[in-house]
Amino acid sequence: MLKPGSSPVDWCESNYIYSPFIAEYANTVSNIIFFALPPVLIWLFQPYANHCNRGIYVVWGMLIVVGACSMYFHATLSLLGQLLDELAILWVFSAAFAIWFPSRYLPLYFRRKRSSFSFLVLAVAVISSLLALIQPAFNAFALMTLGVPTLVLLVSELSRCDNSRVLRLGARCGAVWILAVACWVNDRMFCETWSNLNFPYLHAFWHVLIFIASYTACVLFAYFDAKHQVPEQDPVLKYWPNDRYEFLSVPYIGLSGGSLTAEVDTFVRKQHLI
Repeated sequence: MLKPGSSPVDWCESNYIYSPFIAEYANTVSNIIFFALPPVLIWLFQPYANHCNRGIYVVWGMLIVVGACSMYFHATLSLLGQLLDELAILWVFSAAFAIWFPSRYLPLYFRRKRSSFSFLVLAVAVISSLLALIQPAFNAFALMTLGVPTLVLLVSELSRCDNSRVLRLGARCGAVWILAVACWVNDRMFCETWSNLNFPYLHAFWHVLIFIASYTACVLFAYFDAKHQVPEQDPVLKYWPNDRYEFLSVPYIGLSGGSLTAEVDTFVRKQHLI
């Protein structure tokens, strides 16, 4: 399990080309984005965490764990690395479901006791993790299963929204997700074609694109959650460092009562004057 190359999964990128210590160099290095952006998100989302749900820190922290596990997997191509990579993704899904699954879709008991629903999700994640250790193929099945309801829930929430800025971010999230999936499929199924074109690096692009799609989806779910939980705080979708350039900036949720929001707004206003 610890032996390099013990995983049955080997992506299109050639192994040990750029370093004798790293099997898939581009696939390993591309995970840096999982370390670079979450600290910024943790800072930006302090008002949301303080007034609405501190569980978002768990999600941002788990994204860092996903990046670390993915780096280890692609650097070694070991079976342990594969399991850690897949389990980390499973736990990110589980944390997001526990935090943001819309209450209106839950049975009355779970609506009244949200913590009970969170414990149920935790129990399912633990059982799934144990099954994945026994039979690794189960983890891939679980991840594919969780992706469908996530997409359905996001589309459902967007269909109830009339905020054009939020809808634009939703469209961007969907477009990036489609492009990410296209990279994953092409790398997996058409490796020979891309190798002949001297570009076997689509899985590295998958890492970057799926991170962008994932954190963007989390921002959207956080917005819907804040609108439901603390409407008196006037939650609004904003962008840092410059609120005017949505595509080139990091989205976050601002709350009128958050001290950090005022600090970020001051910074943004200064950027407008530059």
